[in-house]
Amino acid sequence: MAVIKTPWGSILTKLNLFPIYYLIFIYGFLYIFPFGENIVGTSWFYYVRKEDGILESLQFFQYFISFIIGFFILFRIKKKKSLNSLLWLGFSILCFFLAGEEISWGERITGISLDAVANLSIQGETNLHNLPFFHNFLLDPLLQALCIFFGWIGWRRFPYLTSLPSKKFSLFFLFVSLFFAYYDLSWASTIEHIRDDSEIFEFLLSTGIFLHFWDNLKNTKYK
Repeated sequence: MAVIKTPWGSILTKLNLFPIYYLIFIYGFLYIFPFGENIVGTSWFYYVRKEDGILESLQFFQYFISFIIGFFILFRIKKKKSLNSLLWLGFSILCFFLAGEEISWGERITGISLDAVANLSIQGETNLHNLPFFHNFLLDPLLQALCIFFGWIGWRRFPYLTSLPSKKFSLFFLFVSLFFAYYDLSWASTIEHIRDDSEIFEFLLSTGIFLHFWDNLKNTKYK
C-alpha cells in the first residue's frame, strides 16, 4: 500500500502513485530547470516533450517489450481458448502495433518509407494514426475511451480478467484521458488552445501498459 505523506497527515492508497510524482517532476521541476539552452539547445522541458524525443523512444521500447512479455504469458496460460487468453493475445498485438507506429514502422531508423501512406500522413511518415481522417476525428476519442476503460470500467466490471489492468494502475490511464479531453475541449473554448503536451501524457499510457504486463508476468496464476 502506497503512502502519501503531507503536513496534515498520511494518506494510504492502493494505487500506484508514479503518475503523480512524474507530473510533479515534469511541471514542478523540469519546467523551470535552468541551463537547457546551453546544453541541449532548448529548455529541458521542451527537449523532453518534443516529437521523436526521449519520451517517444521510451514508449517504443515499453510497447515492444510488453508485446514480448504478452506472448510469454500466453505460452504459460493453460486455457488457450479462454476469453482471458484471447484478450491477452489482442492486447499483445496492439502493443506491437503501437510500437511500430511510434517509429513509423522503422522509417525513423532506416529512412525507408511507404510513399503511398507517407504522402497522406499529416506527419509525412509511414504511420496510420496520422492519416487525416483517423487523426482528426477518431484518434483522440478512441484514446480517451480506451483509457477510461483501462483506468475505470475494466477492473470494476471484469476484475476476474487478468488481461485488463488492475485498479492500482488506474492513474496511468485516467490522467491521459483527462488531458486529451481538456486538450480537445480547448479547441471549442473562447480562450487560446492549450499547449500540446501529448508526449508527456502518452508516456504515462505506455508505462501503465508496460507495468501491467510486467506485473502479470510475475504474478499471474496460469490456469
